[in-house]
Amino acid sequence: MSLVDISALPTAGNAAIRLHPADNIAVARVPISPGQPLHFPDLRLECRDAVPAGHKVALRPIGPGGWLVRYGQRIGRAARAIAPGEHVHTHNVSFEEITFDYEFPTSEREMAAPCGEIPTFMGYQREDGRAGTRNYLAIVAASNCAAHAAGLIADSYREEPLPENVDGVIAFPHGEGCGHAFGPDTDQLRRTLAGVLHHPNVSAAVILGLGCEVNQIDHYLGPEALASGRIIGLTVQAAGGTRATVDEARRLLGHSIERAHAESRCPVPASKIVLGLNCGGSDSFSGITANPALGVCSDLLVEIGATAVLAETPEIVGAEHLLIRRARSRAVAERLLARIADYKCYLDRFARSFDDNPSPGNKAGGLTNILEKSLGAVAKGGTSPLVEVYDYGEKINSVGLAFMNTPGYDPVSLTGLAAGGVNVIAFTTGRGSAIGFPNVPVLKIASNTSTFRHLRDNMDVNAGRIADGEATPDQVGREIFDQVLAVASGQRTSAERLGHREFVPWRIGPVL
Repeated sequence: MSLVDISALPTAGNAAIRLHPADNIAVARVPISPGQPLHFPDLRLECRDAVPAGHKVALRPIGPGGWLVRYGQRIGRAARAIAPGEHVHTHNVSFEEITFDYEFPTSEREMAAPCGEIPTFMGYQREDGRAGTRNYLAIVAASNCAAHAAGLIADSYREEPLPENVDGVIAFPHGEGCGHAFGPDTDQLRRTLAGVLHHPNVSAAVILGLGCEVNQIDHYLGPEALASGRIIGLTVQAAGGTRATVDEARRLLGHSIERAHAESRCPVPASKIVLGLNCGGSDSFSGITANPALGVCSDLLVEIGATAVLAETPEIVGAEHLLIRRARSRAVAERLLARIADYKCYLDRFARSFDDNPSPGNKAGGLTNILEKSLGAVAKGGTSPLVEVYDYGEKINSVGLAFMNTPGYDPVSLTGLAAGGVNVIAFTTGRGSAIGFPNVPVLKIASNTSTFRHLRDNMDVNAGRIADGEATPDQVGREIFDQVLAVASGQRTSAERLGHREFVPWRIGPVL
């Protein structure tokens, strides 16, 4: 069930939005001045303070230590007495982690069969059954020591016309791959890079090493990779230096480009969509407009047998009980809680808290703490059952709504999702974000009309129309669904047109 009471959604005439009947705070739809009256069906009051758009105003008296409630859920305690009409934010709200009495599923839920006619998109059917939405040649650095050469190889094709059906030759440089200890950190990097090499949006790839690093290219060149002919191994040391490496890579890629040219788009069932769900630069409107609308799109995809993947572990903390309630089975629920527990241990190593997550921009946009942020963030997953939980970069092979363990840091989160095999990413933003990814199209959804207009070159969909009273989450969600299919068929996103190609693997261990 949605956290947002649809009947309480805004109209052009109201100044503040109460999202749930149990809420004792409302969100300013527009800037509110002191003395301005606020009207609700069962309540009238005057605002005491200047409240910026997206920030909260108290609806009832809240005593010291009393719970503040938004979405019908607790988001923090009053640090002091708060009067009706007062601005509610970091200056008068204290944070504490909440312990939940989780409602675990008592039996395994049966998953509904896809219903209705399944639409199609024009994609690339791959031999392993997955579908590509793009057709790239990838140059993947095994370590930072090969990153520059990888970039030079890709750059050498930049001004060169490529044949039809070849979207480009793209580099995946990064700062990892050596100075690692063998173990979980190296394993995670290898899983991430393997996911890029074998991605459905990649026709063929070069794994490029220096030659002496910890992350040796032989790891990626097993019998299966060699038999397919789609993975090429090369090192700078064996090739004879940087210039020789570029020349040799271009020679080896000649056949791969010809093969990619021979591959063409064909009708593919939309059940082959694997949509990554991410948010960044969030504001208070994100949980009212863009995220619930994306949740509608997620549910529409699940209904036709496609996959949607929620991520960002720190940004479900405080809302995980809602996902536990929807888990397909107790085992899935326990896997989700295990990922959260592991992440907490990770933070404890550095004496940090989940509440360190909200950025200055998040807070300027009205989000007070991680509890409030998470309750809005989980709305991206709609209302479908949670069917599976994946570790970072793990290959996604389930149907329905899944979760991947990633940081909330956007470039690292997108890298994990892409390594897992998502072929489109939907990215909601309130403050504005310009991020993209090298081989996966990233669709940007603005949570408010101001950001959509101000960053027009970076935005694809304006979910701010919901807060403006001009559209419903259902209407915008269906628009996002249609846009996802169009993008999967080759329509370029704003991030693609601008050339955004951020790729940042998650480094979790020490530098040696």
